[in-house]
Amino acid sequence: MKNIVLIGMPGAGKSTIGVVLAKIFGYQFVDSDLLIQRQEGKVLHQLINEHGIDGFLAIENQVNRDMDVEESVISTGGSAVYGVEAMEALKRNGIIVYIQLSFENLKSRLGDLNQRGVVLKSGYTLQDLYDERCPLYEKYADIIVNVDGLTIEGAIEKMRVNIEKIMEGAL
Repeated sequence: MKNIVLIGMPGAGKSTIGVVLAKIFGYQFVDSDLLIQRQEGKVLHQLINEHGIDGFLAIENQVNRDMDVEESVISTGGSAVYGVEAMEALKRNGIIVYIQLSFENLKSRLGDLNQRGVVLKSGYTLQDLYDERCPLYEKYADIIVNVDGLTIEGAIEKMRVNIEKIMEGAL
C-alpha cells in the first residue's frame, strides 16, 4: 500500500488528522517537521533563524525527499510544496491529500506564526503566503478535501472516504 501524504497550510489540521487516519488505516504516523527537528537538533523557528528561509527549505526538501517509509500517514510542513524533489518523491510513493481551508478559517486557527516555525518571507502577510501556496497544493494533490465548517471527526471521515476511493481505483 502507498503512503498517505497530507499537505496544506499550517493550522489546517495535518498532524491532528494524520494521527487518526494512521489508526484508521493501520499505518504508522510520521510528522516530517519532527524528522527535520530530530535530524538538525533544533526546532523549526531556530532553523529558519539560523539558516534563513532558503537554507531551511533545502533541509526540508532533503528530509522529505529521503524519507523511506511505507504504509505511513505523513504530515508535511506547510512549506513542503516548495521542494520539487521532495514532492515528486512523496507523490511516487503516496497519495497526496490537500487539506483545504478558507483563508478566513485559517486566520482564526493560527496563533504566532514565528513560534510555529512558518516560512514567511520578509514583507509577506498571511494572505500573501496563502495566495502563493494554494496553487502549489492543488498542483500536487491527488485529492483535495475542503474542511471548512467540519468538525475534526467530519474532516477525518470525508478524507477516509476519498482515500479509500483512490485506493480502490474509483477516483
